[in-house]
Amino acid sequence: MSDIDLRDLDTFQRGVPHEWFARLRRDAPAFEHPIASGPRIWVLSRYEDIAAVSSDWERNSSSEALGSIRGMDEVDEERWQAEVAARAATSVNTDVTAGVMIMMDPPAHTKYRRLVSKAFTPRMITLLEPGIRAATVRLIDAAIAKGEVDFVPAIAEPIPLMAIAEMLGAPAEDRAQLFEWANSLIGSEDPEFSVDPKAHENAVRNFHQYAANLAEARRAEPRDDMTTALLEAEIDGERMSTDAFCRFFRLLTSAGAESTRYTTASGVQALIENPDQFEALRENPDLTGGAVEEILRWATPVMYFRRAVTEDYELHGQQIRKGDKVSFWFISANRDEAVFKDPYTFDIRRTPNKHLAFGGGGPHFCLGSGLARLQLNIMFEELARRVSRIEPVGEPVRLRSNFMNGIKHLPVRLHPA
Repeated sequence: MSDIDLRDLDTFQRGVPHEWFARLRRDAPAFEHPIASGPRIWVLSRYEDIAAVSSDWERNSSSEALGSIRGMDEVDEERWQAEVAARAATSVNTDVTAGVMIMMDPPAHTKYRRLVSKAFTPRMITLLEPGIRAATVRLIDAAIAKGEVDFVPAIAEPIPLMAIAEMLGAPAEDRAQLFEWANSLIGSEDPEFSVDPKAHENAVRNFHQYAANLAEARRAEPRDDMTTALLEAEIDGERMSTDAFCRFFRLLTSAGAESTRYTTASGVQALIENPDQFEALRENPDLTGGAVEEILRWATPVMYFRRAVTEDYELHGQQIRKGDKVSFWFISANRDEAVFKDPYTFDIRRTPNKHLAFGGGGPHFCLGSGLARLQLNIMFEELARRVSRIEPVGEPVRLRSNFMNGIKHLPVRLHPA
């Protein structure tokens, strides 16, 4: 195991090291990852273990106070604790809904999720379908007319942000600015997207102020959008504070859009590499739902999450101790030979396909899964309907990250159907 280093971003930029994960699943399903100092970090790679541990929030905490959901070394931990302390010192609100949902444990998380779920109804998501489809068709047709395009900025990037902005009720004229701020918040390790700390701080401040203004406008004049639904929802007589809404707005607009962008790009690359699968999709639109699930398994845009251990336990003969960190790698679980037949084959007819692209279950299953599936279904329906062949005209360029699995540039020519 001496050559396995999941902190090596250059390795991930060349491609997901699936051979490492296969070795870990086989020989070291609970692997203590070498680090220079700080809390021990464990790597879980098997589907069954990840599904179980990600649901066991009592022993494996997501709490913001105990550390970030990401990071494979002690440097990240030190920086994160400093950021938590700084935020605590300047917090304007101490209610249970003031945190970021993915870094909360029950019962606070349960309360927050119940509150937010009132806005993520199937009806609210269905209302977005006409707008998402019209925008998708417009962008695909423009790309066909142009000839060669970079699929990611031309099509994959705009759609998720447009959908989220529409859902929240942000005016169309503000969306370009929101997109700029969202890119500044991603905080990717990739040099192309990195920004200086001042720019990041300004983006956070601008996002917060924009969201606060939007909340004030909706309280004064409610509309049929998610912002109004969030602000009017009540749990145990308590409503979402402005501060909590601002944090949620920021999370949804940046992280939510990013994961769908990279899933779309990975799906297109998979269809380029497997033209028979694209042809099957073109011939039979009924395969779209299965294709989207296989694209989600194949892409697994968020490769891992990390939790803080709150009490000792044993796993595969290893003693996991309080204070340790446990990272569980969805990207490995979705290639687990014990669960998926021929896991390295891209098969849009795969069934069953109980992938973990939206998390391993438990309280943190992705709340935006319905919105993501809607966008992906529309995208690949319209690609199959309007495009006869996706021709690569350059090499794909991968994101330099061990957290997000993404293609940031994908030069293609879309041939019209």
